[in-house]
Amino acid sequence: MMSKPSIPKGTRDFSPEEVSKRNYIFETLRKEFQLFGFLPIETPSMEKLSTLTGKYGDEGDQLLFKILKRGAKFNHAVQSAQSQSDVSDHFFSEEALRYDLTVPFARYVVQHQNEIHFPFKRYQIQPVWRADRPQRGRYREFYQCDIDVIGTKSLNAEIELIQIIKNVFIKLQLPNHTIQINNRKILHALIDSCGEAENFEKIAVVIDKLDKVGRENVLNELNEKFNNPTCTELFTSIFNLSSDVRETISWLEEIIGDAKLGNEGIQEIKYITNACDQLDINNLKLNLTLARGLNYYTGSIFEVILNDYNMGSVVGGGRYDNLTSQFGLNDISGVGISFGAERIFDVLNESHLFPSDTTISPEYLIIDRSGNMINSMRMANKLREYSKRVMIYPNSDHKLKKQLKYANQNNIPFIVFVGEEFKEEMTFELKNMLTGDQNILKLSQFLSDLYE
Repeated sequence: MMSKPSIPKGTRDFSPEEVSKRNYIFETLRKEFQLFGFLPIETPSMEKLSTLTGKYGDEGDQLLFKILKRGAKFNHAVQSAQSQSDVSDHFFSEEALRYDLTVPFARYVVQHQNEIHFPFKRYQIQPVWRADRPQRGRYREFYQCDIDVIGTKSLNAEIELIQIIKNVFIKLQLPNHTIQINNRKILHALIDSCGEAENFEKIAVVIDKLDKVGRENVLNELNEKFNNPTCTELFTSIFNLSSDVRETISWLEEIIGDAKLGNEGIQEIKYITNACDQLDINNLKLNLTLARGLNYYTGSIFEVILNDYNMGSVVGGGRYDNLTSQFGLNDISGVGISFGAERIFDVLNESHLFPSDTTISPEYLIIDRSGNMINSMRMANKLREYSKRVMIYPNSDHKLKKQLKYANQNNIPFIVFVGEEFKEEMTFELKNMLTGDQNILKLSQFLSDLYE
């Protein structure tokens, strides 16, 4: 018995209409990225497992889709594993599907460092894969749309990213969004102030779950895992802070005191927020619980939420100072953000915010009545010379009713009836499927009107 066809959980098929809508998002992003001087690159879907492992933290490593060795290599791995007491996935895998676009980008920069010029501004729109538990807005295969500036420590790069975020969401008709910002240096100093510096990454993972599990669950987990009342009290205070940036910074300066790293973070936040005020970007919020659980972030970190939708973050990113050093290139700082195309698509689709002309249907359907399909093919080619989208109904023996129905099903607005031998001075019938009007036209005049 044949099994019912299906796809893996956390993946999706996309219809022609949906692909057109997704391309609208990609093109909106691509145009904005290019306006700010970003250049496109692409990297392979798979990377060496050693390239990816250890860059995302323990939880991230567990979500890597690893690719099994094949043939003799796999058989040898099985035999070797039988004699080992501690067997890891690395016995059976040397490669994995990419988890994000940032780590492959760092690898790209190191590998091509003699071919690029710093600061290097790149954008990349490609799919990534995570062995995650599928849920609303969370998929196992999804597109990321990344922009990064690497080779400069200037905070002006962060400000450019914030401007791009604002511009993109205005163009996507989602102006009611909040750009949340924090700084990992500040987070380090806060966690150090309660004596838990050695547990920074673990605490960052816990508080990064805030949007998913809520305040009480985060506080309970902190209390259970670390049993440090000072730490729990610290984050209780953070949760109760006002949304005013200046008040939050004053509170930070009091808590952090003269801690060098923390004060660096505060000065960076001040510079960015002051610049945004001058650029009339008034939807920036300092969120001290924002952690971005990935290990490679070292400075500014960002997330963007849509205030009218319960969708989680639709943009995330931050500053990384040491990522390329893990591939042998030191002292190269970068900062970048990633737009989550899948979540943006879901919001635009559910809210009917896509423009009506995103679907690229044929503009003309040619129905042959000449008895020689070559005439219709030549007519189609002539219209295509004028950049018109044209298709020919392939079966001239089908009933007219069926052919017209096909045009309606595919939202084709015009029917061209070819009833004679193709030549420049020929005549043809044109039917408007929206109004029902049908007229006999001279081809030369019709083409002249198209040109104008």
